[in-house]
Amino acid sequence: MSPPLATTIMLMGLRGSGKSTLGRQLAQRLDRPFVDLDDVTPSLLNRTSVAEAWANDGPEAFRQAEFRALQQQLSPPGRVIALGGGTPTAPGASQWLDHHRKLGDIRLIYLAANADQLRERLRAALGPNRPSLTGGDPLAEIDRVLADRDALYRRLASHVIDAGAMSESQALDALLVIAVDEPLRGDASTQSRMP
Repeated sequence: MSPPLATTIMLMGLRGSGKSTLGRQLAQRLDRPFVDLDDVTPSLLNRTSVAEAWANDGPEAFRQAEFRALQQQLSPPGRVIALGGGTPTAPGASQWLDHHRKLGDIRLIYLAANADQLRERLRAALGPNRPSLTGGDPLAEIDRVLADRDALYRRLASHVIDAGAMSESQALDALLVIAVDEPLRGDASTQSRMP
């Protein structure tokens, strides 16, 4: 049995953590709509990709659009949403996410992985739609970006899954356990750690 449609499941983590891939699979298994904020955000800036929006509008405008996209996607409820890696860092986004997690409107799951695991996954996946966040090599910057964001992701998360140590099917199974088996209300202050 799936959680009631009042609860939206949001996946967060750095690029390469599996948000989009696992989000699509989870949505399919739960028979829910899937939204990838990396697809929605550029359209709010009249751009076709994250890289185009980042290059032409700049990080500040991109993050503002990302927060608007996040707010828009809460309705209708019950979706599975893959956040952009930097969504929680957008001005106002962490407070908004924390508020809605505490209300029980969202279940926010952090797909954690260490820098080496993320780098390995991204080696083959990096393409023109993966802009550098720090102005350097996207693979080399992973350590810095992870160090900057990990504590925020963990503070905001309802649940943390060590996705970097799992196969794709194991991570999906862990997500399904969280989505299906755990109580929805009153669990906002607890965090589960799936090995």
